[in-house]
Amino acid sequence: MTTTPVPPSLIATLPGHYYCDPEVFRQEQERIFESMWFCAVRSADLDKPGAFRTVQVGRENVIVTRGRTGALRAFLNVCRHRGARLCLEESGEIRRALRCPYHAWTYDLDGKLIAAPGLTGMPDVDRVEYGLVGVALREWLGYAWVCLAPQPPSFEETVIGAAVERLGDPAAIEHYGTEELALGRRITYDVKANWKLIVENFMECYHCATIHPELTDVLPEFTDGYAAQYYVGHGAEFGEGVKGFTVDGSEGFDRLPEVTADQDRRYYAITVKPTVFVNLVPDHVILHRMFPLAEDRTVVECDWLYAPEVVASGADVSKSVELFHRVNSQDFEACERTQPAMSSRAYRRGGVLVPTEHHIGSFHEWLLGSLGVRPRRGTGGSRA
Repeated sequence: MTTTPVPPSLIATLPGHYYCDPEVFRQEQERIFESMWFCAVRSADLDKPGAFRTVQVGRENVIVTRGRTGALRAFLNVCRHRGARLCLEESGEIRRALRCPYHAWTYDLDGKLIAAPGLTGMPDVDRVEYGLVGVALREWLGYAWVCLAPQPPSFEETVIGAAVERLGDPAAIEHYGTEELALGRRITYDVKANWKLIVENFMECYHCATIHPELTDVLPEFTDGYAAQYYVGHGAEFGEGVKGFTVDGSEGFDRLPEVTADQDRRYYAITVKPTVFVNLVPDHVILHRMFPLAEDRTVVECDWLYAPEVVASGADVSKSVELFHRVNSQDFEACERTQPAMSSRAYRRGGVLVPTEHHIGSFHEWLLGSLGVRPRRGTGGSRA
């Protein structure tokens, strides 16, 4: 079969099966989600010893809990005896110890096996060796990041490095003081689309003039499809007459204390592969965490973070929340509109990227490299 060459102004996307094939998703679970640092839990949500949350990381379920010393720990949510899941709830509090509901094997908050029926009669059982399987954990931006890999990649290079690469200044993201901010609002979206469609959507603004009228009113340069988040050090400037990053452009809150004059009235967006988006504006931070659950389903948890005094005062944050909530809803509807076509014969060989989307090709190359697939040179993706 002959194919029409892709003209120079277009580059090829991934073929459709990369977005709907369960086997591709299984490989992504193994080689990406279970091998990289994964943003799991907001640290402040686990506000006292015994507080826990369970999260799905690839094919594994992970418990993140705060220990008696105040440090966060992460473990696979699996009893070492017969493999029963220990915690069925998404969140809660472990009052004394973590007890398996099947045979009552019991673990302390450090993962050590501390009790089991007949355990005293088995003195050869090492209580540390048969404790819970630990998971690597780091804290950054006020969130707990976990990694299932036996030898995790460098956190500084693969996570913090994404912010440095985008902003061009190692200290720039620190000016927002995200670790000290308070949660003003959280919205969870259950999106019937592949996680890569959501990432690609976030990476480009070719669609902004079509579906984001509120956003382009605040950030007029997005009208031309300009993906400001992919130009080092550049932040999209608020439009003339726009007072704040709000749904109607009205005034927001005081600028965060360490945000510089150069960062004022600007919007910065950062993608931390594989599943985190960080949005920075002068008076708050918006952080998205994606939890890919199937080849056609992704849960996205979005946090709006403000200065602690703003939240403590009971200030109305609805106008700033509403702006990006609309953006999210518009984006996710577009992704859900796209998902069914991924299995269509019309998209069997994929689609194309116009010049303002060409940077998505580097995401495709990263993905294919992670899966051990060699992309065809110059296409930005594989036609295999």
